[in-house]
Amino acid sequence: MEVIHKIGRRKTAVARVYLKEGSGKVTINKKDLNDYFPTATLQYKVNQPFALTDNEEKFDVNVNVYGGGITGQAEAIRLAISRAMCELDQENRAVLKPEGLLTRDPRMVERKKFGQKKARKKFQFSKR
Repeated sequence: MEVIHKIGRRKTAVARVYLKEGSGKVTINKKDLNDYFPTATLQYKVNQPFALTDNEEKFDVNVNVYGGGITGQAEAIRLAISRAMCELDQENRAVLKPEGLLTRDPRMVERKKFGQKKARKKFQFSKR
């Protein structure tokens, strides 16, 4: 099996995932998964596609991720891994699709408009 390369995005985070057969080692920006994502919730998000498809500790994952915060980065990695699992075996799609792991979340930060304090918030109005 050759290396599978997929991209995942969430808000402004972009994750490039390289998946190959191995012992289940996840490396993110040349750091171990537990060092890069210290909380159990974020580690769970990254490992979710493997857990659902019963492929834990069968693949080595190398990830380059930049932009956004840690939650956005974790979800971008999850999307990229899910896409790679679908390319590996089409039957994985039936498992991942109902969980919403193949859907690119389109929600982005709304831009600030001129003449306003923030995107929606206005400056205080004075009648007199």
